[in-house]
Amino acid sequence: MSSRLIPTNIITGFLGVGKTTAITHLLNIKPTHEVWSVLVNEFGEIGIDGALLQGTNAHVREVPGGCICCVAGLPMKMALNMLIARTKPDRIIVEPTGLGHPEEIINTLTGEYYDTLLDLRATLTLVDPRKLSDSRYTGNASFNDQIAVADVLVANKTDLCAPDDRANFDGLATSFQPPKAAAFAVSQGQLELAWLDYPRQQHRLQHPQHHAGQKAAANRLSPQRELYNTAIQLPEGEDFVRRENQGGGFHACGWMFRPDICFDFNGLFGWMSGLPAVRAKAVMNTSEGIYMFNAEQGVLSVKPLAEVAAQDLGDSRLEMISESPIDAQPLEAELLAFRLV
Repeated sequence: MSSRLIPTNIITGFLGVGKTTAITHLLNIKPTHEVWSVLVNEFGEIGIDGALLQGTNAHVREVPGGCICCVAGLPMKMALNMLIARTKPDRIIVEPTGLGHPEEIINTLTGEYYDTLLDLRATLTLVDPRKLSDSRYTGNASFNDQIAVADVLVANKTDLCAPDDRANFDGLATSFQPPKAAAFAVSQGQLELAWLDYPRQQHRLQHPQHHAGQKAAANRLSPQRELYNTAIQLPEGEDFVRRENQGGGFHACGWMFRPDICFDFNGLFGWMSGLPAVRAKAVMNTSEGIYMFNAEQGVLSVKPLAEVAAQDLGDSRLEMISESPIDAQPLEAELLAFRLV
């Protein structure tokens, strides 16, 4: 294969599995002389992962607002073309939304035009083994097909797993015919660079009709939605903006605030711990400094971003995803009650 083709990988997995942590780890251990570019897609329209990756040694481009191949097909191609033209990367990583389906991304990256630019290698699918005994996940079509398209299957968060969870993953990993190229178990997203270079294989989807239905529904959206500008801007003179989105049985609501607006850390911590959401993430300017908040099924973790000063923070962002419609107005009032400045 020609050396001019850019090695490219898809790193996928369901909500909360730790994709961004894993990609950050890879960027921290990549060869120092190589230029890597990351294309990030999120279900919500505000987008958090791109902000979290901005401090890494890579070029990052976001496509928020739904499944990257269904809702944002044209912005995906525009963002990818821009990354290739401007950064001339040695490798590209694509992170689809945890609610998305990577099949059409694979088809795009191996289709006309990109087949002369990209060398699509292994798709890595991260799995939280604890979810393999939860019918809310095992009965989800996207969850199962993310696993089906994996070339390399990775059990993440194994430090939090019970022996039965690990046994469930091991059984899953050996159940595929043809078999996966490889399967590994890690904690804290500690992927190895060599795993990216496993070859791409052909896969049989379990629910191909599910994704076809989602794509058809997305194609009925307005032209304005299809051409959605991936860079949300605060309206002039406004302190914050709220954006909402829904699709595939999930609902998202997010806020973006001016970077100088500060929130009470303790109040924000307690509020995010009780959010009625499947998933919530935030990067916020707080009374204790810049912090990342990460909530999954009511369990909240926080991490200080000591390397980011308030004046360097592009903005504060918070996004939540729920299986039920989100009543945004009272939530917004509660959130604003923690504003200090």
